[in-house]
Amino acid sequence: MKTDIVVLNGELGSGKTVFVQGLAKYFGLGDEVSSPTFTIVNEYINDNVNIYHFDVYRLETEKQFMDTIGTEYFENGISIIEWGNIIKNILPTNTIYIDISKIDDNTRNILIRRNL
Repeated sequence: MKTDIVVLNGELGSGKTVFVQGLAKYFGLGDEVSSPTFTIVNEYINDNVNIYHFDVYRLETEKQFMDTIGTEYFENGISIIEWGNIIKNILPTNTIYIDISKIDDNTRNILIRRNL
């Protein structure tokens, strides 16, 4: 089972949730992806892949994440975390970071990196 962790960073409206929508569509998980701002995590699951979509914007500390969610999701599928820098100290070293910068309404600059 695929278990990558992807952190999406970017200002409000930069396209983080749109990125997750495209990824979910690629894996055949439908068009019902929405931002988990208030639920913190949304689950998209089929026979081939589990995608866990987090939005930790409302959390203030890593301790809050550990107390409310924990890291069990990380072992059970692809975890995509919006605003993941808030919890960066509890993420594994091989986490993929995608920084999205809004150039204008139709253009984005995307930087992808992995710390190994």
